Amino acid sequence: MSHTTVPAHWHLQPTSRMCFVCGRENPVGLHIQFYEDREQQQVIVPITIPDQYQGYPGITHGGIITAILDEVSGRALMMTKGEDLFWVTAKLEMRYRQPTPTGVPLTAVGWVVRQRSRAAEVAGEIRLPDGTVTAEVAAVVVCPPAETLQSWEQEKDFWKVEQDI
Repeated sequence: MSHTTVPAHWHLQPTSRMCFVCGRENPVGLHIQFYEDREQQQVIVPITIPDQYQGYPGITHGGIITAILDEVSGRALMMTKGEDLFWVTAKLEMRYRQPTPTGVPLTAVGWVVRQRSRAAEVAGEIRLPDGTVTAEVAAVVVCPPAETLQSWEQEKDFWKVEQDI
């Protein structure tokens, strides 16, 4: 994935080893970097999606769009939840407004709509350079059961900001 220069007030979020969307070591992953814009209370991803992720010529595959929006919207919780890193999507509603092109600078944005102690409503969208929304998501994310979190505990050692590697 191609990245652009970002404003100084954006803060890079940590990534994992093998996540399909953000995993640094996943050989077939998207390798996306996520930034917090704390002033706007949003997670932002400047991205240009290469043709290898197309469905039809010049058009990003809908599954890739869904994966990006699932991740960027859920990651908005990281700005408010601190150490509770690993929330999971329980419900996701996608709306494709128009084709999302490959090879064009895009911006994916995610934010928290409503937060409770063990669940949150989050949202996100992908925008063209002129601000036109190509796809949007509304999702519910939840804190997994304690036994699931315990089984993921060792992964926290590999959860880092990319410059820390």
